[in-house]
Amino acid sequence: MSGRNSLQVAPSISSASFVHPSLAALGDPPIRQIDAAVMDYFLIELVTTLKDSSAVATARQKKIEKEMIEAGLLPPPSAPAAPAVPKKESARDSVTSLNSKSGKSVVVDEEEEAVRVRLEAIGVHVGANFTERLCRDRQLFVETLDAIKFICKDIWAACWDKQVDNLRTNHRGIYVLQDNGFKPIARLSSWQGRSEAMKRAKLYAAMPAGIIRGALARLGYHGTVTPEITSLPQCTFQVKLPKGV
Repeated sequence: MSGRNSLQVAPSISSASFVHPSLAALGDPPIRQIDAAVMDYFLIELVTTLKDSSAVATARQKKIEKEMIEAGLLPPPSAPAAPAVPKKESARDSVTSLNSKSGKSVVVDEEEEAVRVRLEAIGVHVGANFTERLCRDRQLFVETLDAIKFICKDIWAACWDKQVDNLRTNHRGIYVLQDNGFKPIARLSSWQGRSEAMKRAKLYAAMPAGIIRGALARLGYHGTVTPEITSLPQCTFQVKLPKGV
C-alpha cells in the first residue's frame, strides 16, 4: 500500500513543476481590489461634479452674505473688489466631462481650493478603509520606512497598477515618492497649453494624496502629503511625518 501511495503522489508533484507561471496565473488569477478603468472614470467625473457643487455652494454663500449686509447684520466690505476677468474653459479638455461649465471668473482659484480639500477628504476615507483591508492578515509595521514601502508597493500597485519609481528620504521624517508616469494625470491635456494642463493636474492629484495620507493615518502615522507636478505625467508626493515617529 505504501508503494502505491508513493506512485500516486509523485506524478502530481512533478507535473506541477512544469506549469508555467503565466498559465498558473490564468488558472488562479490574483485578486484585484480596484478596477483601473473604473478608478480613472470615477476620478474624472468626481472632479467635474465637485467643481459644479463648489460653484453652487460659493454662489449660495455670497448671496447669503449680501442679504445679511443689506439687512445690516454684517458690516459692508472695506473696499470694493477689482473687476474679475472671465476665465474661459472648454469641453475640449481631455479629462473633463462634456457638461462642464464655462465662463468662470478669477474666483475659480477659491473654488478649486474648496474642490481640492473635498477631494483630499474623500481620498483619506478611501485610503484608510482600503489599507485596513490590505493589512488584514499582516503584522504591525515596526519601522516607519516599512510603512512607506507598503505605500510604494502594495497601495500603488492596487490603485495604479504599478509601484513607485523612486523613493527618497532624509531619515528625518521626510519621504519623497516619485512616479514618472502617474496614471491619473497620464492622459491629461488642455487646449490652452501645457502650463494650464499642469495647473489642472493638481486637482487630479488631490485625491491620490488623500489616499496616501489616509493609508498612513490608518497605520498610525499622521502627517502631511503634498503633491508636486513639474512635468506631465510625472508626479511627486512629499510625505512629512512628525519627528520621532
